[in-house]
Amino acid sequence: MSGHSKWNNIKRKKEKTDGAKAKILTKIGRELTVAVKEGGGADPASNSKLRACIAKAKANNVPNDNIERIIKKAAGEGGSTKYENITYEGYGPNGVAVIVDALTDNRNRTAGDVRHYFDKFGGNLGTTGCVSFMFEEKGVLVVNGEDVDEDELMEAALEAGASDFKSDGDVFEVYTEPSDFNGVMEDLSAKGYTFESADVAMVPSTYTTLTDEDAITKMQKLLDALDDNDDVQNVWHNWDMPEEEDED
Repeated sequence: MSGHSKWNNIKRKKEKTDGAKAKILTKIGRELTVAVKEGGGADPASNSKLRACIAKAKANNVPNDNIERIIKKAAGEGGSTKYENITYEGYGPNGVAVIVDALTDNRNRTAGDVRHYFDKFGGNLGTTGCVSFMFEEKGVLVVNGEDVDEDELMEAALEAGASDFKSDGDVFEVYTEPSDFNGVMEDLSAKGYTFESADVAMVPSTYTTLTDEDAITKMQKLLDALDDNDDVQNVWHNWDMPEEEDED
């Protein structure tokens, strides 16, 4: 979650190079693998966790062939790697709260990498619970606003069980309780809506503004380093990113 909008962070990721897109495929591949193994098999009709991961993969423009190949591999002998979910909490420059969600097959490697990034870019890794109290877990569905009627979408979202609805420039954001996320997503999908992003996220309750240019540069580099790490699945923070940072 970046600034006041998850879409800010998504825009930044979508503008990255083909090499970064390959990393996104790696990250989503891990999520799909874990969803198959822990969510109840390779059939999305009976595995809600897998359905949510597939929606996220499609929102990140992962081709259907890739999705199907990953699922088949996870369901067979080829998907033997075991991933562990670990959450790290810490502070970026000037006390920006940061939560890092990782899926790793090597806990020591990932912990060392994450700690190194925080230390290198003016932050520090904290203990469990040091910043998570400043966030609330919510489902976040981002719908491209092109050719979408705002009132109709808002009505459909609220009828489906959404808890909040916001217009953010070129997109609409639908918020849900975590337990309602899959149901709202499936209901809106059935009505023909497609998502730029669909995920359960940690939404900050307060935000930190950086005015020092050095702190801004270090914070951006910290986020980039975390995003570029294959083990890191999601990064949430309460930095109120300036508009020009979103467009870099």
